[in-house]
Amino acid sequence: MILLAVILMLSGLVIINAIYAYHTKHIDSHFLSTLSYFIKQVPFFLSASMMIGYGVKFLTKIVDNLTFSLIASKGLEILVSVAIGLIFFKEVPSWRTAMGIIIILVDFWVLKGK
Repeated sequence: MILLAVILMLSGLVIINAIYAYHTKHIDSHFLSTLSYFIKQVPFFLSASMMIGYGVKFLTKIVDNLTFSLIASKGLEILVSVAIGLIFFKEVPSWRTAMGIIIILVDFWVLKGK
């Protein structure tokens, strides 16, 4: 069940971050082209939001802690954002990114220890 929760959250986060990254790189910044792009993306946003919602719900059932589930989702979002930045923009993470991820992992450990 925990694997399902993580897969759902990761899938939804990848979809949403990829939509925004593609928009930033490939869609003209004029209002009508941006509006047209986002109208076409509504089904993807809906499915991604449901995936993230169910992932958080399933993880909350497993760990019995909503705060932990939401922080885990944000941690996954940071990892997905780093990966999408690398894929779409060829941005190599710096040591600051690594330190931020380490701080988040320590926070998980402290939160789960309570």
